[in-house]
Amino acid sequence: MIHLPQAKLDQVMDRFRMIEARMESTTDGAEIVRLSKEHAEIKPVCDAVERLLKARNQVPELEEMIALGDPDLAPLAEEELGALKESLPDLERGVALLLAPKDKDENASAILELRAGTGGDEAALFAGDLFRMYSRYAAAQGWKVEVDSLSEGEAGGFKEIIASVTGEGVFGKLKFESGVHRVQRVPATEAGGRIHTSAATVAVLPEAEDVEIEIHDKDLRIDTYRSSGAGGQHVNKTDSAVRITHLPTGIVVTSSEKSQHQNRAIAMRNLKARMYDMQRQALDTARSDSRKSQVGSGDRSERIRTYNYPQGRVSDHRINLTLYNLPQFMEGDMGQMINALIAEDQAERLAQLEEEFR
Repeated sequence: MIHLPQAKLDQVMDRFRMIEARMESTTDGAEIVRLSKEHAEIKPVCDAVERLLKARNQVPELEEMIALGDPDLAPLAEEELGALKESLPDLERGVALLLAPKDKDENASAILELRAGTGGDEAALFAGDLFRMYSRYAAAQGWKVEVDSLSEGEAGGFKEIIASVTGEGVFGKLKFESGVHRVQRVPATEAGGRIHTSAATVAVLPEAEDVEIEIHDKDLRIDTYRSSGAGGQHVNKTDSAVRITHLPTGIVVTSSEKSQHQNRAIAMRNLKARMYDMQRQALDTARSDSRKSQVGSGDRSERIRTYNYPQGRVSDHRINLTLYNLPQFMEGDMGQMINALIAEDQAERLAQLEEEFR
């Protein structure tokens, strides 16, 4: 059980009261916006702290009532004290989770990138299956999925597909999907019925806010070309697809699904997301000596999950969790797996917090 120091709880409450007092006294519009955002972020923490402090304060009151030995009140106080002590660990944990280090991009929308890996046509088919799986999961969450660019496989599926997933908390739920996904099954292209192993890579990047990434025009090379994707005669006659190269980093982004104007806007958004992700990766690497997170390592070369069709199972290798609901999982029923990954990440963050209080 985590026991949060009273000084830490007082610090949170003092900050909240200071924000409220400042909001009432200031007339500066920009400061009001900034304080309002911080107020919205800290209020749930303060509400949880107040519930915890109220429970803590009730313990000595009930113990004193029991010590008085009143035949009518003492038994009731004992019962209430037992229930209270039982609830305290959950209250402490709830506050600790709110205070634990957070990913500031938790609530951001995301760019979802899938690429066929080893396995030829079967890998492209698997990448298509994964994209359908994520699209189904996103629909169940009320998120919007919009394809930015794609390259179709010769036998179906995708050699590469990049999409925007927009909604509340997208990155917080999908960020653990980054890595190598392996499939074991009999391909549709296999006449002999042999099981093949193929792979696809997934990358989930948080969408960057304009204020977070600065890109100079002189650092960009922008090319237009004819799309080879779906779209009929129009894309064959018009140089509507856009390729942007960020010269200092060598990052290349493309968009070929819309008009040239829209493609440029999409490609710039994806470039910002990749540059922002590069910053995040550098920060994670810098922290790696002091923190080894089992789940959120961000290493996209790591094999994270196996989809075994003959056995109907899906196994996540980071948390050693195997589910025997592969057909449903591929239809987007990913909640149990994603919740387990989030829980593992929360346990890691709580361990960090405990370390701070020692």
